[in-house]
Amino acid sequence: MSFSQQQLKEQVAKAAVDYILPLLTPESIVGVGTGSTADLFIDELAKHKDKFKATVASSERSTQRLAQHGISVLNLNDVQSMVVYVDGADEINPLLQMIKGGGGALTREKIVASVAEQFVCIVDESKLVDQLGAFTLPIEVLPMALQSVSRKMVALGGVAKQREGFITDNGNPIIDVAGFSLADARELEGKINDIPGVVCCGFFALSPATVALVSTQEGIKILTK
Repeated sequence: MSFSQQQLKEQVAKAAVDYILPLLTPESIVGVGTGSTADLFIDELAKHKDKFKATVASSERSTQRLAQHGISVLNLNDVQSMVVYVDGADEINPLLQMIKGGGGALTREKIVASVAEQFVCIVDESKLVDQLGAFTLPIEVLPMALQSVSRKMVALGGVAKQREGFITDNGNPIIDVAGFSLADARELEGKINDIPGVVCCGFFALSPATVALVSTQEGIKILTK
């Protein structure tokens, strides 16, 4: 019997909770990502809400889901450190570098992850790739920079397209860029970050995941750098 993608997501969400439980104390703050797998993680985490103090969420979507479970959600400005940040990815390579932002929360995800002691990436096996780039790279930009940043992406070899009808929780548009294929995205992430008008790009390569839990037909695989 083979598992569906939904079943694989459910399995890795449960595995993530099992992985972080030994790290938690009654004073712990847990960072929570955004997306379909993160939603399932929230549902599993809610079964253990007496084991930690509160959470920080990377989107309004996750904030609402946590609140529905009666889990406290703090403003990141009120938090000095977090034991762990748990989130999915659109792609992840063997270096644990990721492309994130398919759901549009990349900027807040990167900010919340930067405060955590470790980043646990949770994915099903379809997200594991040798080279990043089959999934288009999301870039959040200031509205006035849509065209200038798009031209810079073309100059770097990409094909840029504004995500229609979408505005981030920060009030900005997203450009999705196709055409990049990289085994190591650190240099390109740095170049894109330096372009005026870019708020955040969806490469998580300069600060990759600490560990990845990958749900496969053979069970959960744990990948480390």
